[in-house]
Amino acid sequence: MANLHIKNAEELALMRESGRLLASVFRYLDGQVSDGISTMAINDLVETFIVDELGARPASKGQYGYPYVLNTSLNNVVCHGMPSPTQILQSGDIVNVDITLEHQGFIADSSKMYLVGEVSPHARYLVEKTYQSLWAGIKAVRPGATLGDIGAAIQLSAERHGFSVVRDYCGHGIGREMHEEPQVLHVGEPGRGLVLREGMTFTIEPMINQGRAKVKTRKDGWTVVTADKKLSAQWEHTIAVTAAGYEVFTLREEEVPYTCLSTRG
Repeated sequence: MANLHIKNAEELALMRESGRLLASVFRYLDGQVSDGISTMAINDLVETFIVDELGARPASKGQYGYPYVLNTSLNNVVCHGMPSPTQILQSGDIVNVDITLEHQGFIADSSKMYLVGEVSPHARYLVEKTYQSLWAGIKAVRPGATLGDIGAAIQLSAERHGFSVVRDYCGHGIGREMHEEPQVLHVGEPGRGLVLREGMTFTIEPMINQGRAKVKTRKDGWTVVTADKKLSAQWEHTIAVTAAGYEVFTLREEEVPYTCLSTRG
């Protein structure tokens, strides 16, 4: 793949720092997302924190003409939800907050699901199993594995619980640019596709639907929703392929026990 950029040690160190900073944004946001806040208020808080506190740049703002610093995808919104001052979080909502950050020329990309107030058991189950699907994909990463191994692990994890995997959007290479090669599908066949090499960096970001996988885009040209109006969830991390397997650049502190308890594949 001609445009595949294998990062050297210096570049990986810079990406690691961007990822660390982005993880700190979510740590800050954990104390802000609650019943009664607008999604635009979340956007504005994150912009101030990234720029003023971290000395970094919100990489999504202005990318492809997008006017905000993050996406807030609520309930049946699959991805690319646009923040709004009139969209107020309420108890029972699930919302994905997707944030990108650029520091010293390198970009990190991550998203997290937030459960607002008292969330129904079926919504909580979807969020939990989507998170497990993300980690199933991450734990398939190692030199010599393939992109198909990642997609197959995610697909198996999601479908065994009766959920569907969105095919229309995928993970992507990342580094100096937001979107680099390769595309990282969240479905696949083991052993198929590009062979992973040490120094590759990309996102894994499965979008898992409660109902059918079919999606549609609203008239704003950005917001993608489930066609059957059922719930959707997504989690995302920026990953590097290492000699030993993988490194999650955007890992958040509270996730460490989970990764230690999880098994490969």
